[in-house]
Amino acid sequence: MSREEFEQAVGDGLDLVPEQLAAQMDNVVVLVEDDAPADEPELLGLYEGTPLTERDGFWAAGSLPDRITIFRNPTLAICDTREEVVAEVAITVVHEIAHHFGIDDQRLHELGWS
Repeated sequence: MSREEFEQAVGDGLDLVPEQLAAQMDNVVVLVEDDAPADEPELLGLYEGTPLTERDGFWAAGSLPDRITIFRNPTLAICDTREEVVAEVAITVVHEIAHHFGIDDQRLHELGWS
């Protein structure tokens, strides 16, 4: 799958994120990169930013948007079809949005989002 096709699939995956959840996000951008960090080559997505639970009154002054990055090559390595890519991206984005809301991996695991 080309980079352009993957980015379109990511867009379709984002459309599957529940509207109520997406509406609660604040100052977040979703990006696509080909490869995950070298120390976690199988990582599908990554949240980088300040969770809503940790923001204070001074946070917004000049803050860059939080980032959710979807990694193309690791995602393609576990998906055989475009439909699988779209579904996996939706799951990955919801997982990373949870981090934006301050939910850690342990709690996500408890909720069945491992």
